[in-house]
Amino acid sequence: MSSPTTLLAPTIAERVRSACAHAETAVLALPGIDPVPTSLHHLRRCGDAVIAVPESCLAAALAATANETSAVLELTDHAPLPLREPVRALVWLRGWVRQVPAQAQRALAVEIAKEYPHPGLLDVGHGVTLLRIVVNSAVLADTTGAESVDHADLRAATADPFCEMESAWLQHMSEDHADVVALLARHLPTRLRGGIVHPLAIDRYGLTLRVESVDGDHDVRLPFPAPVHDVESLSRAVRVLAGCPFLNGIRRI
Repeated sequence: MSSPTTLLAPTIAERVRSACAHAETAVLALPGIDPVPTSLHHLRRCGDAVIAVPESCLAAALAATANETSAVLELTDHAPLPLREPVRALVWLRGWVRQVPAQAQRALAVEIAKEYPHPGLLDVGHGVTLLRIVVNSAVLADTTGAESVDHADLRAATADPFCEMESAWLQHMSEDHADVVALLARHLPTRLRGGIVHPLAIDRYGLTLRVESVDGDHDVRLPFPAPVHDVESLSRAVRVLAGCPFLNGIRRI
């Protein structure tokens, strides 16, 4: 008797890393005050997070603290396509928020820019200030449910290698390769084949389709036969999954 097939997929920690990299919006929740909007956020390789907030919010954010208080940073990962329900995932980073000394603000901004060259870093010291969140755990929620990960696993994880190019790939598939999406949709359960199908996510282990039907939205993951490691193998895996290994398919991005 053969053993059950194990479907490879990113770990929860890797999914948190990727979702944080994709998230365009984030808010900081602190006890007793309204959520504080951030102008940028970055989950560092060490597992801590750095956020930028308006200086006008800093006094209210930390008024009742002695430089440190418990906090939750909520990040929203939106799909890069115009979907009926655009939110793909929510991430909550839990830990302690700390002020960054004024004299260290610019140095930290330069350090962050080496990993994450966000234009908002130019505003640090000019109406914007950096805060550091010492993360001790994270929770990721999507249509499959919610799962948590501790700091040690988060620190050891990296984002998916195709994370930075994922949005361009999904847009390209949606706009220029409706034929490939239609072929991929043949893998969907019969009850979902009457809905509108969109490519929702892609990583080195497979891709996910979003089906918008009359009874709601449904996400279906289609695993690749084996993990992929570069653009060529990713394109080939998508074509094979579609059942057209010789299709010209998706151009290199």
